Amino acid sequence: MHTISQKSDKISDSFVEVFLINDTKQLKKTIFSNDEINFIKTQKEISEKETIVINKLTQIRIVHFYNKDIELHILKEKCRIAGDKICNITNEFLFEKVIINDLSDNEIATYALTEGISLSNYQFQKYKTKQKHNTLNEIIIEKQAITNENSEEILTITDAVFKCKDLINEPLTYLNAVKFAEIMIEMGKDAGFKVEVFDKKKIESLKMGGLLAVNRGSIDPPTFSILEYKPENAKNKKPYVFVGKGVVYDTGGVNIKPGDYMLDMKCDMGGAAAVASGIYAIAKSKLPIHVIGLIPATDNRPDGNAYVPGDVITMFTGKTVEVMNTDAEGRLILADALGFASKYKPELVINIATLTGAASRAIGPYGIVAMQDKAEKEFELLKQSGNNVYERLAEFPFWDEYGELIKSDVADIKNLGGPEAGMITAGKFLHEFTDYPFIHLDIAGPVFLNKKDSYRGKAATGSGVRLFFDFIKNKI
Repeated sequence: MHTISQKSDKISDSFVEVFLINDTKQLKKTIFSNDEINFIKTQKEISEKETIVINKLTQIRIVHFYNKDIELHILKEKCRIAGDKICNITNEFLFEKVIINDLSDNEIATYALTEGISLSNYQFQKYKTKQKHNTLNEIIIEKQAITNENSEEILTITDAVFKCKDLINEPLTYLNAVKFAEIMIEMGKDAGFKVEVFDKKKIESLKMGGLLAVNRGSIDPPTFSILEYKPENAKNKKPYVFVGKGVVYDTGGVNIKPGDYMLDMKCDMGGAAAVASGIYAIAKSKLPIHVIGLIPATDNRPDGNAYVPGDVITMFTGKTVEVMNTDAEGRLILADALGFASKYKPELVINIATLTGAASRAIGPYGIVAMQDKAEKEFELLKQSGNNVYERLAEFPFWDEYGELIKSDVADIKNLGGPEAGMITAGKFLHEFTDYPFIHLDIAGPVFLNKKDSYRGKAATGSGVRLFFDFIKNKI
């Protein structure tokens, strides 16, 4: 992890120096030579480059042009992407420092560029015997182009995203449901929020039938974790509740996943990791908002006593569910958590999960499939946050007709709606267990990537963490 500081003293060792501008008129002759200015102008005007690199051996100068006339959320994203390029160059040349000079006096662009550099510096090398660590360890922002408070915020968000990525990238051999709960307890101690963990006996006493059914094929017990950050100066009377799917590994159960579909299923707790890490960032930043996280956790395996299609499960709320497919397990454990959320009389509940392949097929890795009920205003605010952090929401309908597709002949509902609109019928299933303003987010597309996507990286992306932080920050 690197640091971010405001410093104007001359740096003597090797470094990358970045100049943020929106017009060639901002190229100062006191900073650049005539040859450099001519080179930059040629690259900008003829080659139409936005990021221009000048290699001076012991120093690298990078000029990044941004278009101040485009939509703000696009401007910020382009600056983050430029930040990824800068981070890559810094580590490629084994430099330790990046110095940012904002010649355009645009704090928003500087913030986004710094954020992009920071988020790009992630590595997961725990299981490599030969590790090659990134050399970047300090970002220096000249002339206080952003405030100390914003510098600290970027570091906190980066730390939270890195924690989320680490959790998702860990294999099941390390991160089962019990270990996951233990890590969340440590996160709570570090950031200042409470964590209560229900063991299997407590879960049984609460009759959380969905979580218990999915866990029946596992030799490891389930956990149900309650994360609560309630500052004394909280501005909200009723809490915001985040519910995250915590399937630490999904084989599909007896409906076992074929071929390579199981390879990245350690990421099936990405929603839970986003909730834990999002609350970590909120608490670490001492935002004056009362938030609660609910995380049901287990793996889904096809052992001897595993639940099977045709089983009927009685959920926490008393509603009965016919099992049609054991690979539709996430909605079963989430339903218990959503029913449990009612006890808090919440202002809003946001559910986040790697729930359906249908969501990924619908919009790919470019956004989050979203649905809402009785939360129109809150959804618009969450959508704005999605644009702010470029984790965009694509709203799908929650029409009553989709509820017809999950009706069962032998129970109240069934856990699969058929071959069409799978992301919506999964959402409608969850909706059956809510009696409060509700938003459902399906992050199956963006949560885990097989190739690098700029500052999001490869493998775990940390999707949801920055979204939740921005949403809650805007409640202040």
